[in-house]
Amino acid sequence: MKTKLLAGIFALSFALPSGLFAGPLDGQCIALVHGILGFDDTKGLAAGLVKYWGGLDGYLRSQGAKVTTPGSSAANSIPVRADQIKTAVTSWMSSNGCSKVQLVGHSQGGLVVRYMVKNLGFNTKTATVTTVDSLHKGAPLADIVLAVIPSWLQPFANSALSLLAKLVYRDGRPQDVIAMGKSLTVSYVNSFNSSTPNVSGIKYYSYGNAMAWADLIQHPLMALTHPITWAGGIFYGLGGANDGVVPLTSQKWGTYKGEAPSYWFATGIDHLQATNFEWSGQTYFDVNGWYLNIAKNAKAAL
Repeated sequence: MKTKLLAGIFALSFALPSGLFAGPLDGQCIALVHGILGFDDTKGLAAGLVKYWGGLDGYLRSQGAKVTTPGSSAANSIPVRADQIKTAVTSWMSSNGCSKVQLVGHSQGGLVVRYMVKNLGFNTKTATVTTVDSLHKGAPLADIVLAVIPSWLQPFANSALSLLAKLVYRDGRPQDVIAMGKSLTVSYVNSFNSSTPNVSGIKYYSYGNAMAWADLIQHPLMALTHPITWAGGIFYGLGGANDGVVPLTSQKWGTYKGEAPSYWFATGIDHLQATNFEWSGQTYFDVNGWYLNIAKNAKAAL
């Protein structure tokens, strides 16, 4: 009897429409666009051991979506990176039957996707624009770092650091560390916003995060930059709350959807944990659930 029942269920699964068993993101096309010093997670870094999105692309695929994690120059200006991302995403869309894509940009990647949509004619291929811990009013940390490097030294520092980026990433594409840094400054982003307004007819969403304090245990890297970002945020009128790199007020653009709900023992979520970089965030919040909701929100906007 039990064998007949199992056989019946198995047969029924083939008889019913396949869409009945599709995930909640069935048919969605999503591009996860990295920020500075990022990379394509299909290749990863250090022979694939380091993952920028910490398995999020695979999880979203398990929920029915088509997902790409396009790579670009690890260190470069927004226009250069946007052109590279546009080429990669366009090719991927063609290969995967996607007429429109939901763009999700982290950090500088949020500005990259905004630039693509407004200035590179990608609006016809874009369904929605979502940014995560991006810097829509700039990152004062970049202003402070660049202020420390004298203008006469910047070309030499740029050559050395750009060469280092090429060696670390094994990437023959152009690298420009100083251009990358300048693209994050408050003055640059204010000018960027004037020349890159939102495109009418496309919905823009943003999500942000903040650290409760400079906790060296949960945030071993960001605890070092959190106080500097706090001071810079106060100086530029952006407030002290930040994720270790970007003031929380700077992370808001379009319709702001709030911060990730962290577990009770967490001291907030930092800039790297926001993408589950090297699986660093999943201990402190439901990374998969949060990105599933991000994708669902984008889908509901169509």
